[in-house]
Amino acid sequence: MDKNQYLDMFIDESNEHLQAMNDYLLKLERNPTEESFINEVFRSAHTLKGMAATMGYEDIAHLTHQLENVLDMIRNKTIVVSSELLDIVLSSVEVLERMVHDIENGGDGKGEISFIMKELVKMESGTEVASTEEVSTPKKPFELPNYDDFELTVLSQSIEQGYYAYNIRISLREDCILKAARVFMVFEVLEKLGEVIKAVPSVEQLEEENFDEDFQVTLITREKEETVKGKILTISEITFVEVDLVDVNNLFQSNHPETPQEGGVELEQRENENDQSEVIENKVGKGSGKTIRVNIERLDTLMNLFEELVIDRGRLEQISLEVKSQELTETVEHMSRISGDLQNIILNMRMVPIEQVFNRFPRMVRTLAKELNKEVTLEIIGAETELDRTVIDEIGDPLVHLLRNSIDHGVETREVRQRNNKPPQSKITLKAYHSGNHVFIEVSDDGAGINKEKVLNKAIADGVITKKEKENLTDQQIYELLFASGLSTAEQLSDISGRGVGLDVVKNKIEALGGNVTVDSEIGKGTTFSIQLPLTLSIMSVMLVKVQQECFAIPLTSIIETAIISKSEILTVHNRKVINFRGKVVPLVDLTTFFEVPQTMEQGEFYPVIIVKKGEKMAGLIVNSFIGQQEIVLKSLGNYLINVFAISGATILGNGQVALIIDCNSLIK
Repeated sequence: MDKNQYLDMFIDESNEHLQAMNDYLLKLERNPTEESFINEVFRSAHTLKGMAATMGYEDIAHLTHQLENVLDMIRNKTIVVSSELLDIVLSSVEVLERMVHDIENGGDGKGEISFIMKELVKMESGTEVASTEEVSTPKKPFELPNYDDFELTVLSQSIEQGYYAYNIRISLREDCILKAARVFMVFEVLEKLGEVIKAVPSVEQLEEENFDEDFQVTLITREKEETVKGKILTISEITFVEVDLVDVNNLFQSNHPETPQEGGVELEQRENENDQSEVIENKVGKGSGKTIRVNIERLDTLMNLFEELVIDRGRLEQISLEVKSQELTETVEHMSRISGDLQNIILNMRMVPIEQVFNRFPRMVRTLAKELNKEVTLEIIGAETELDRTVIDEIGDPLVHLLRNSIDHGVETREVRQRNNKPPQSKITLKAYHSGNHVFIEVSDDGAGINKEKVLNKAIADGVITKKEKENLTDQQIYELLFASGLSTAEQLSDISGRGVGLDVVKNKIEALGGNVTVDSEIGKGTTFSIQLPLTLSIMSVMLVKVQQECFAIPLTSIIETAIISKSEILTVHNRKVINFRGKVVPLVDLTTFFEVPQTMEQGEFYPVIIVKKGEKMAGLIVNSFIGQQEIVLKSLGNYLINVFAISGATILGNGQVALIIDCNSLIK
């Protein structure tokens, strides 16, 4: 078997089953008596074992087999679900995740499983796992197959020649993986015993796994009934086998009715079968929930091609303005509408529910809380909120930092909470929701809150601010000090709250994604970190401006408004140019000087200014002229220009000119 063609499918489905195991194990810890949870975990483990064995990943197959034994003992109530037991089971799942990740990165899927295998064997304590082959009844009663005249003739002649004709009823396990393979093994055994003349469902349906768990086979053989049954039962995954002699005489009479009424019944039955097949076809063919798996690289390629189309669209719009042709203008407008719809479809295809990131946090929270001897529940809200895949890939690490921070420094121990008349179990909420063209993610806890005085003293000690600056800071500005890289991680060893450890990493990552992060807190009530992110990073709306002869793009999400100011409105404070903007002092940045653009024209009496923001901070960017609003494609500057200050990327305009995209967050900072 060529494994490569199935490798992507194996990795995707393995990750899905491992995630399902994680989810249901955590639910099982909260409700140990719920049998459906352990059944779901067992089913996922069993499926993963079958897939790994088929693909030749023996370590995964061995570990899941041992895990399956323990899960089966839980199902059969041989052992009781406890926190310690689930620690080992969850550790096993974590080892499996690492091995699947190794395969995803081109490895052989081998791992150090001896320790975890020993722990699982200890849990078994030498107890036999209940056999599933002892099932005495099938899932549903069998009906005798309908034989045609040719099959009846073959059966009759075979019996006359001394053969036995058996109708064999077989049931597979409900959670059987690769049912077609089990059927093939059954047929292989039967063909060594005699000749198979009929299968219900048909052989084609059995090969396509188009059946539940039960099927029937009619066999002609010289072997005894016990021999046939014993041979079939040697095949794993079979829970029920019944072998009966076929009464050919009765079948022959029932197949040749003498009254036309029975013929009418047969015709009616066929019509009903046709009606039923039509219903099935409608359900399968016209269902709206059909999906296909698409390699993400293909979507990336499609997105890149569309980005080129956006550039060409801008070029055509530029040409139509210059040529002033009515027909060309109408065609370009129609193309713009079509490409706009296409853009929405492609962007929606790339949207992924954020639950793919959120799902890995419950186990992390549980583990860390146990290490710190705290009782923590994690509430997840809005996991169905969708984000572009490129954003999804990058958002995981910042959220890990925030959650660890909340557990380690935010929530209190059980004893402290009881002294403060709080519920002994603390609560962390992870929430996501859409608002406009942005996604907001909030990490909040009901802990002790942030002690502003301690944060200020810590910031002064580390040289982040001076004592003089301390006097004029608002609460929000004090909280923003937590994100300063100057706050040493060594402070977590003192009696200070410890907030801010690693938070500079969070802020830098979020701002690199074009978003921002804020924090709000109340003593004794808790703390909330709020992250604002763009829906997509590929295509954005910008304001194009001219700086001397150069063209720059400023993201609309950073712009408050545009203005024209006179030279007399510009003031100088502490050797810096500022303006009074709606009652606030806003510093001015002359982009000609800032970016050292070659000066070819003098600024007149009036200055075009764009007011931009970053949180509560604002700045006015002085340009030479406004070009207008446009949708552009964000292109990376590449590895050689990765550290260019205040520039987040570039784009190609309709006239072929390259425009640099200004990073307002870095510029204001």
